[in-house]
Amino acid sequence: MVSGCTLRMLPRWLAVLAGLFGVAAACAAEMHVSVNGIFGNRAVLVVDGADPQIVAEGGQTREGVRLVSIRDGAAVVEVDGRRQQLRVGDGPIRTAPTADTSADGVQEVRILADARGHFSTRGAINGAAMQFLVDTGATLVSLGIADARRAGINYLGGAQSTSMTANGPVRVWLLRLDRVQVGSLVLRNVDAAVHEAPLPFVLLGSSFLQRVAMQREGDTLILRRRF
Repeated sequence: MVSGCTLRMLPRWLAVLAGLFGVAAACAAEMHVSVNGIFGNRAVLVVDGADPQIVAEGGQTREGVRLVSIRDGAAVVEVDGRRQQLRVGDGPIRTAPTADTSADGVQEVRILADARGHFSTRGAINGAAMQFLVDTGATLVSLGIADARRAGINYLGGAQSTSMTANGPVRVWLLRLDRVQVGSLVLRNVDAAVHEAPLPFVLLGSSFLQRVAMQREGDTLILRRRF
């Protein structure tokens, strides 16, 4: 049973308004999603304090909150293309607006840490929207089969290998992604691994991060184009 965990997310159009009119407008329109229970492949979701809704994996609430999967006693939900794993005690997700350029004209993206110190941001692979989690410990950009299919990737044509995870060995396919975009940063021919096991996020590993300059300022991670 999972209870008491709350998630706050901004729809895309409200995020734009927040950037134009300030934080107050964004905070007033936050969506609150909580998990009141988990049983089997179903979860009890409460959105903005309304009546509880029982949602099966792959289904969604009346408000459009989708239950992506249930694993390890937690629910992975998706709002406006953005995914988050809900656990007891998790704080709200916080994201910073993406800047196209810095003061000196260099393309960059700024990512604000969440309550657990993780850096998560939206982007795209081959034009398909993705939710990225920055992972400096990952050698490659790593994604699950479902995300690979959404991006039109022929992962079965890649070199088959095995990756060791916390849950044991997992089959992966090694390949190169045509286009990976994070904010205004676009890299081509990025080495990646498609995992047979589902992943709640796309892990933004070193095959992408080593090709950009990274700088940490407090709870903000700045990625800048090298050239």
